[in-house]
Amino acid sequence: MQKQKHVVVSAVNFSEGGPLTVLQESLDGAAQCLPVDWKITALVHSKDLITNPRIETLAFPQSKRSWLKRLWLEWVVFKRISISLKPDLWLSLHDITPRVKARRQAVYCHNPSPFHKLTWRDARLEPSFALFNLLYGRLYGAFILRNQTVVVQQAWLRQAFKRLYRHPNVVVAYPSRPDEGGPAPTQTHAAVQLSKSRPLVMLYPALPRVFKNTEVLCEAMMRLPPAARGAVELQLTLSGTENPYARDLYRRFSSVHGVQFIGRQTRQQMGEAYRACDVVVFPSRLETWGLPITEAKALNKPLLVADLPYAHETVGSCSAVTFLPATDVQAWAKAFEQIAYGQHAFGNQTRAAPEAPFAADWPQLWRLLTEGL
Repeated sequence: MQKQKHVVVSAVNFSEGGPLTVLQESLDGAAQCLPVDWKITALVHSKDLITNPRIETLAFPQSKRSWLKRLWLEWVVFKRISISLKPDLWLSLHDITPRVKARRQAVYCHNPSPFHKLTWRDARLEPSFALFNLLYGRLYGAFILRNQTVVVQQAWLRQAFKRLYRHPNVVVAYPSRPDEGGPAPTQTHAAVQLSKSRPLVMLYPALPRVFKNTEVLCEAMMRLPPAARGAVELQLTLSGTENPYARDLYRRFSSVHGVQFIGRQTRQQMGEAYRACDVVVFPSRLETWGLPITEAKALNKPLLVADLPYAHETVGSCSAVTFLPATDVQAWAKAFEQIAYGQHAFGNQTRAAPEAPFAADWPQLWRLLTEGL
């Protein structure tokens, strides 16, 4: 009788937003492509987060209480668990390499904060991000050579990891397969058409983090000429109460005509917001992927995005996109004004896949990680 094989996925800090989507898609991909003789166990924040019937779960609801608690789990508790579970593969989905006993280890590194140029304003409005920026690089490097494979989401991050940590096997793996065709080159996308019955809606789906660069959009809205102000609306998925950064945004821009703080959206509400909007904007200064870009492409929404390496790679091949300097308020204001008048022409981009080793989706990555086991 063939021995059952076992994969353990640890992601005890993932409970919302893009990281939770990555966790759920990774487990669904494992359930889809791993043979039936593989057992799949997920270490998660809450069992309610995982609905796939093939996945067994162990919950750690106290994992987010403090960083000391998190490190205790990663470097002490998980070792005990690994001795009991005897995994053939242990995949850590959130950056830190745990000290575990397994035939093979891999770590998925998704937090780009060590590679961000910190400003004093960032540190003042989000001190925890400043701490991440200063210390997270050291956490990445701790025990990293225990991993046979380090997984990152984009080619620019692979180069950074090779440069900083000298790991010999860094794989680029897309978190989900982008719609490579992107929006069809229709007249609607060539120049978003002005509606006489309502303003054109520009949606920015983002959490209140300083690197999300939300203020550049709000300041651009302030600069619109009076004739354009009633023609466009900027929707932000913030309430303005979440943290100091959100409160600063609300204080400065809640009275700006056309700026709407629509608050945190459920997954269903987010889908409705995507479908109802006319343009998706994404000026973030720092991402390892930028999931809203992929989600917007899947719904054929034209894009205004930051002219940065992560955005070009996430956009991929697309026929309705404009890249703008991330912090150039005037450039964003000009684009908004052109959209308001129905005069903004979106461009196109064609982009090849990264060099090997590369996985275009989770099934490809799982086959790569389990090869030879």
